Amino acid sequence: FLLQIDNDGTTANVSTEIDGGIAHVKLTLPAVITADLRLNIPRYATLPNIMKARKKKIEEYSPEDLGIDIEPHQEIIEVSEPPARVGGNIVGSLDDLIEGIRSKGHI
Repeated sequence: FLLQIDNDGTTANVSTEIDGGIAHVKLTLPAVITADLRLNIPRYATLPNIMKARKKKIEEYSPEDLGIDIEPHQEIIEVSEPPARVGGNIVGSLDDLIEGIRSKGHI
């Protein structure tokens, strides 16, 4: 997983954790990279910024305002439940297990 990334637009220098330590890899972009949770360092909101955010107006847009078609493009043909599963049996000994398998014709 990715621990650190430095991107210059055409290449990315990444640090990744391996069993023996940390490996440094240079990748040409575009590339697919998975990240470790430790990569994100959260920023905490300060009290003045919280107060400013309370006063801001929240703008709401409808899909029509944004020109988005929300008509579904899928067609549901059939909906059904999966078949019921048969529960397992707890046996007391190996002999009971073998006898149960033989009675079902598996041996």
